Amino acid sequence: MPRTRVTIRDVAAAAGVSRQTVSRVINDSDRVLAETRLRVEEAIEQLGYEPNAVARSMARGRTGILACISPNVTDYTFASIIEGAQAEARAQGYFLLSTSAPDRQTFDHLMDQLVRSGRTDGLMVIQPYIEDHSREVPAGCPTVFAGGGAHADQTVGDSVVLDDLTAAFQATGHLLELGHRRIAMITGPLGEVCVQNRILGFERALIADGVAFDPQLVVEGDWSAASGYALFNRLTGRAEASFTAVFAQNDLMAAGILRAAVEKGIGVPRQLSVIGIDDIPMAAYLNPPLTTMRQDFQAIGRQAARQLIHRVGQPEDTCRHERVRADLILRRSTAHPALL
Repeated sequence: MPRTRVTIRDVAAAAGVSRQTVSRVINDSDRVLAETRLRVEEAIEQLGYEPNAVARSMARGRTGILACISPNVTDYTFASIIEGAQAEARAQGYFLLSTSAPDRQTFDHLMDQLVRSGRTDGLMVIQPYIEDHSREVPAGCPTVFAGGGAHADQTVGDSVVLDDLTAAFQATGHLLELGHRRIAMITGPLGEVCVQNRILGFERALIADGVAFDPQLVVEGDWSAASGYALFNRLTGRAEASFTAVFAQNDLMAAGILRAAVEKGIGVPRQLSVIGIDDIPMAAYLNPPLTTMRQDFQAIGRQAARQLIHRVGQPEDTCRHERVRADLILRRSTAHPALL
């Protein structure tokens, strides 16, 4: 015969207390005498009682569920952050529910369904336009922003993001150390905080090396390989925009640059050096393999989940903003400029 499930009533009878007292012990209430608590805990162990996780969560006013909203769940960077966050959430007894919001209307709908309805304990937002969306986060909702820049004085929630300024400073410094003095930059959308920080790091590295910042060499892309391809062609079509290196603010745009360079008969790195940011899996297999700044997306996700779970338990703590450093990965797309 199947084993009969031990109930809270059985524990109460064995310990000689009420069911309400057993419930208080299970939910860590301080309204129980130490002697009574010990008796109940011994009865739980002897009977092999397993508290219902859902009931426990409800008693504590929590669901045990965290929500994660990102622009999509297929992009490598977003998916990697989510994977790291899920692993950390599971390790701490939480379930992370991931969904995508490709536009503002969908984002607002998900906020209503998941957050304002009280169905989740906390929210992780992986979203480029963080400042815009952060204004929509309900007051009192534990929130962490992951993988996209947020201002350091933001008080809506915590954040775990790449140290974009330092990453751009290091990438530009690498090109300068090789001897490049005319360096173009293809950015992401200018409305994003991370893009502005990468431009600032680029400019500071140039100035620190005594190289004038030329705004004509900075053009706005949209993170796609297609925009890297198109904007490189536009830059090379300008007589006044001569350059020997290009810093793409992500690897996909760098891939587009490499394709355009091949079509124009421009040798990389003999005639042109190219560097990116991210170190996506395809970066090592491009022709030539791409020099880039590596982000540990899973580490960002894990840390974001840790901060969110801490925020759920300690909602009054001061907001924390963590910047994760990138690593320079040297491959064959950068070299000393050709002597023309």
